[in-house]
Amino acid sequence: MKHAICVLLILVAARVAPAVAQPGPAGRWEGAIGLTGLDLGIVVHLRGAGDSLRGTIDIPAQMAMGLALTNVRATPAGVHFELPAGPGLAVFDGMLAGDSIAGDFRQGTAAARFRLHRAVEPPAVIRTPPTDFREEEVKVANGPVTLAGTLSMPSSGGPFPAAILLTGSGAQNRDEEIFGFTPFRILAEHLTRKGFAVLRCDDRGVGGSTGDMRSSTTADFATDAMAMVKSLTARPDIRASQVGLIGHSEGALVASMCAAGSHDIAFLVLLAGPALPGDSTILSQIDALGRLAGQTPEEIGRNQAAERRVFATVRAQKGWDDLRTFLRAEIHRNLAHMPAEQKAALTNPDSLADATLESQMKAVQTPWFRYFITHDPVPDLEKVRCPVLALYGDLDKQVILSLNNLRMTTALTSRGNTDVRVVTIPGANHLFQRAVTGHPGEYPSLDKAFAEGVLDEISSWMKTHFPP
Repeated sequence: MKHAICVLLILVAARVAPAVAQPGPAGRWEGAIGLTGLDLGIVVHLRGAGDSLRGTIDIPAQMAMGLALTNVRATPAGVHFELPAGPGLAVFDGMLAGDSIAGDFRQGTAAARFRLHRAVEPPAVIRTPPTDFREEEVKVANGPVTLAGTLSMPSSGGPFPAAILLTGSGAQNRDEEIFGFTPFRILAEHLTRKGFAVLRCDDRGVGGSTGDMRSSTTADFATDAMAMVKSLTARPDIRASQVGLIGHSEGALVASMCAAGSHDIAFLVLLAGPALPGDSTILSQIDALGRLAGQTPEEIGRNQAAERRVFATVRAQKGWDDLRTFLRAEIHRNLAHMPAEQKAALTNPDSLADATLESQMKAVQTPWFRYFITHDPVPDLEKVRCPVLALYGDLDKQVILSLNNLRMTTALTSRGNTDVRVVTIPGANHLFQRAVTGHPGEYPSLDKAFAEGVLDEISSWMKTHFPP
């Protein structure tokens, strides 16, 4: 879960700063479209000037990077750009004020605010083949699904112990890239230099992989993982008895499912692995993120109660019209309770409410959501017999340390597994970056690196159990 999966989100809007003398719009701009209380993070790259101004946009939450913008233009005080997209043309009109751009976003019947701040454009990274290890592009078949990935291996020697990296929720590429941070590439390269082979694949429907994430569940992803295990154990350059899984967030659920049902998994590394049922995980996110947003206990309780109503409808698979009516009322209630200056900034509250409602209804009716909220990871964890390393960040606001680490430890050791290590990384968020508060909204501004100690903790533990 790179991003919180709360369904009921509080609507917000940004103030427009007054126009002042400022540099031109060219550069890197990071911010969000304020459709929801958690926002939809975006990165806009503007290049050139005058009639030659052009740009691209990244939407990491949707794994959409480098989308070309059209009709990009600037005036003395404003910036305009458009994005052709499936649901309809997305139009951005913003006021440029120093190092910020704030304005209106429109797409079809949806209307909201967006805000951007000028950011340092990271130096261009030219991806060259490594000289101290080798990489191989691979294809892994799982029935009608084909997964495309990268297998990293030391330059010489072998056969090697191996790890398979499993991504968190949402459509992720093989590097699990978000806002320029590529945790799986960094981890794969680190482990390969320590003597391990590492396989990482694009999720279904992402990059070079086929399949459809929208119609798939966590259990389907477990079959993908086992197909990756099978592909590695069949190779002569891999030690078939020493193939393990490293899963992040939902990927940790997938890893424990696989280890519970197969003796072919040699070890697990669970990064921010949920130990609570899915519905409890979401409710804990509502609480943690609500506190960070300054909500009162009453407001948090109301949002949790509304979420429980969503869960009840999803479990029963009936009462959708009643749920739609209820959610519409909640959205309008949140709009009505906005501060006056935020309400004044909304260009079309009714259209925004309708778009938010449709987005929420579509999300909760997916097979993935129904499976996730009803799945309890404990029965799988109790069946795991292989060595396990579990890491948590103490600032994680999506898989809460205090609610998960003890439950994880108890489940893993309850049936005699004595080779279990659970570690807390101080100051780390859900992505194991060094964080300030742990809120997902910080992701764009944080260092694109793991917090101190994370990589060494993983590789040292693996080398102790499976010396290369």
